[in-house]
Amino acid sequence: MDVTLSPAPLTGTIRAIASKSCAHRLLICAALADRPSRILCAETNRDIEATVRCLNGLGAEITPIDGGYQVRPLNPAAPKMGQVLDCGESGSTLRFLLPVVCALGSESALMAHGRLPQRPLSPLYEELTDKGAVLAPQGSNPLQCGGQLRPGTFTLAGHVSSQYISGLLFALPLLSGDSVLHITGHLESRPYVDMTLDALRHSGITVTESGEDFFIPGNQTYRPPECSDVEGDWSNAAFWLCAGALAGPVTVTNLNLSSPQGDRAVLDLLRRFGAAVETGPDWATVSRGTLRGMEIDSADTPDLVPVLSIVAALAQGITVFRNAGRLRIKECDRLTAMQEVITALGGSAEETETELIVHGVPALSGGTVDSRNDHRIAMSAAVAAIASRAPVTVTDAGAVSKSYPRFFEDYSRLGGIVREVTP
Repeated sequence: MDVTLSPAPLTGTIRAIASKSCAHRLLICAALADRPSRILCAETNRDIEATVRCLNGLGAEITPIDGGYQVRPLNPAAPKMGQVLDCGESGSTLRFLLPVVCALGSESALMAHGRLPQRPLSPLYEELTDKGAVLAPQGSNPLQCGGQLRPGTFTLAGHVSSQYISGLLFALPLLSGDSVLHITGHLESRPYVDMTLDALRHSGITVTESGEDFFIPGNQTYRPPECSDVEGDWSNAAFWLCAGALAGPVTVTNLNLSSPQGDRAVLDLLRRFGAAVETGPDWATVSRGTLRGMEIDSADTPDLVPVLSIVAALAQGITVFRNAGRLRIKECDRLTAMQEVITALGGSAEETETELIVHGVPALSGGTVDSRNDHRIAMSAAVAAIASRAPVTVTDAGAVSKSYPRFFEDYSRLGGIVREVTP
């Protein structure tokens, strides 16, 4: 599906959808638990559905109910064997569940689609095989898993992927003995690890942190509450909040301003750009201001770079997104993709191996951009349309279904003008 978006300001109030990052974590904890529970999750998407599908493949019974899911947990002592677990294009599903499958001793295979089979698994792969997992060679799709993960000391570099760390944090409490997860170097995307720790604590799992080490006792039992609520998604709320900075005002409700989600930093970053930001108990409003470029350390908030680069394209001066190299191994190479989007729309941007450098212009000219089948690129390009002189056409715009299936409906609800393009 391609869409054309005509220039028009977005204004009004919208409710943040459920956080897929939070949903992944709560669903995994509930599926590994010793009792049934419910997860309140008002929206779903392809990534959440992938996690549900894989957990059901391991023996859980997760069924949709009004406003969420009913979860009957799998039996950790007797998980299903020989299943092909379809992870779709969800990196979180694959990287969270690979260590869990190995800890359960389930002889299953993980299937990936899109660009996911090409995304790296090292050094997580080597840590698992060193501790008893038997895995098909890297690059195999599906990736056959066997053996039984043993407790011990696991070592991961902090700059590679927080998803590897989260996957081990879910898996190691299931093992027969105690384990240590040792992190070398700076732990990037730390807020995502904090979200995992928060979900584990919520589910009765003990993890003790000391310096660079996480100590995880074995033989633990997941015991989540009878009902858990998935909070609003700051990553997707960021598109509306950035739209407010360009036209606005836009108010987003259903937000936890004390959330462990790192992308709530979007409010402080928009303030630094010069936008007007107001907050209440569960809402935030962003309005236009005089936008000026700045330097942004993207190590902990890589998912904000695409949409913030659109704000930067319309700010006075130069904005530099530093420590953004991991964006090259997302659903697409997001550094190159956003450099091309901004340039195609009449802006000015350049990239280095680890940085995106954006030179602000008074307005964008409009044009056609390739989403590369990446949800965040498609949504960022849509935000660019509100500050363009002419329409913006986004190819493969259906990619938004990965995280926000009704994105264009909500875009229209705020006053955006969307037309589906027929080939």
